[in-house]
Amino acid sequence: MMLRRNFPKALCLGLALIIALNILLAFYAKGSLQSWLLGGLQKNLPRPLAEWDEAVIKRLSHMELDLQQMKEAMKLTMKQHGHVDNRLKQPVELVQTETKRKSFKKLFPDSRLFKQWGEGLSEGEQERAQKLFVMFGYNVYLSNQLPLNRTILDTRDPRCLQKTYSSELPSLSVILIFMDEALSIIQRAITSIINRTPARVLKEIILVDDFSSNGELKTSLDEKIKFYNKKYPGLLKIIRHTKRQGLAQSRNTGWAAATADVVVILDAHIEVNLGWAEPILARIQEDRTVIVSPVFDNIHFDTFNVQKYALAMDGFNWELWCRYDSLPQSWMDLHDPTAPVKSPSIMGILAANRLFMGEIGALDGGMLVYGGENVEFSLRVWQCGGKIEVLPCSRIAHLERHHKPYALDLGQALRRNALRVAETWMDEHKYMVYLAWNLPLENSGIDYGDISSRKALREKLKCKTFDWYLKNVYPTLKPMHNIVGYGRMKNTLDESICLDQGPIPGNTPIMHACHAFNPQNVYYHLTGEFYVGPLIAESRTEDRCLTDPGKGEKPTLEPCTRAAQHGLHIYWDFHMGKAVINRATKRCLEIKRNPSGTYEPVLQTCTTQVWKIQHTVRNWG
Repeated sequence: MMLRRNFPKALCLGLALIIALNILLAFYAKGSLQSWLLGGLQKNLPRPLAEWDEAVIKRLSHMELDLQQMKEAMKLTMKQHGHVDNRLKQPVELVQTETKRKSFKKLFPDSRLFKQWGEGLSEGEQERAQKLFVMFGYNVYLSNQLPLNRTILDTRDPRCLQKTYSSELPSLSVILIFMDEALSIIQRAITSIINRTPARVLKEIILVDDFSSNGELKTSLDEKIKFYNKKYPGLLKIIRHTKRQGLAQSRNTGWAAATADVVVILDAHIEVNLGWAEPILARIQEDRTVIVSPVFDNIHFDTFNVQKYALAMDGFNWELWCRYDSLPQSWMDLHDPTAPVKSPSIMGILAANRLFMGEIGALDGGMLVYGGENVEFSLRVWQCGGKIEVLPCSRIAHLERHHKPYALDLGQALRRNALRVAETWMDEHKYMVYLAWNLPLENSGIDYGDISSRKALREKLKCKTFDWYLKNVYPTLKPMHNIVGYGRMKNTLDESICLDQGPIPGNTPIMHACHAFNPQNVYYHLTGEFYVGPLIAESRTEDRCLTDPGKGEKPTLEPCTRAAQHGLHIYWDFHMGKAVINRATKRCLEIKRNPSGTYEPVLQTCTTQVWKIQHTVRNWG
């Protein structure tokens, strides 16, 4: 690796910088540097002397912090490269020749960590990196070697740089939520916030630890906080939960402890970009009822490269899982890339007027673990008098984990939280959530907790209906009123296998051993269509309809609207425990055993085969 080849040079350069900076700081401590700078440059100062003096002091304070961070990085690197002292005694050419000649066996060829990163690592280094990757879901080994104060790509539109903001912006509390993050990740987030937020507005950074088990987040983190607070008195605070309380309640803990005019609630695995805070503070200063989301960029979990993401609205599907949606035409017509974008939802990272957030009930602390809390808050904001906007000029790089090691199966919490949202806020449309999760409309067997206080809050705030929300805020999310059967679809010839959407990409359904995931979701409409696969139900994206192409024996799955426009045969007659018959071709959907001994769906002259679907609506069938 280039880093390893150039390490001796980097070490020498680093040591030289440390010596030089220590000399500068020593002069400054005695007042000599300040006097020299002020005496020599005062004639050319473009601004008042006192202001320039303050800038020098602030810059030198940053230099001292950077110096300490550099020392820590050098110590870490020396520890990780214990053999470096002996190598420095050798000629540089010999060291480089040895490095080029050495090649190491790849111990984890199937690990996603090493697909784009890790060339030239020794076997011991690979083992350490892989172990940390499994523990955290991202490349902690690399994170520990990167500078805490690193430069990332400024991803703003150039026109954002032309905007100016008031010198009297509201004060800001930044809340960082974490559970078992790597220490270097949290430090990099803190460093980016300090360096890229105007000091005049940054009142505090509040860390909320949701009962981490990672040892370095105890004493080591406390020591880092003390160090930061020496340079910025009282800036950092930490709150530790004594038991796991989940994402929503952790955010509430931070909000309740905040004292500034505006709160920004962030994950701890972020790096804020240049100019990120001013657009947020200015917009909330204009309208205290607006909840703001920055634009997210992606920090790759393996290389830590930052990838610019396109501007989009934050939305969700009927499982209440978040997604990005296309920009509205009304925003496009403005021809102003700096204008706020009206958004149906937030992703979870948010900024709000602190008092207004309390007035509408903060986050629902009854949401467990993870998932759905952002949609619940979004619906409440819109239905109860607020609004949500994405600000194109505020950008934050967010580390997207490869996997979430603290909860490998989030399905149970996601289902439970989704039903809690549906029952509180979605009125007569709540059944769509049950359909999307393939749950019975009654007696689902899922305890979504006590929602009486949330319903009382809704009554107190005189909130609008979910139907109003669909029509006025999120018209592209469409409910379906004519689904009469849904769930797993089985042929009685072998009820251990289910109709399945098959490989994606592809349009050929298959029979597959029954499981609980959405590729085997089937939705039968009273009008005759069979949707196979996840319930999409969005006006701009197609569900896939079961189709008889009219020739051959294989059924297909086609986008429903396009299939209807091309005269494909998408309408079927079906009743529970009866045959599935195409209305146009009169052929039946049946199964037959193929040469390999497994079953596959076919279209043929009807025999005696019949089908059952898992759930029915309104006693249909």
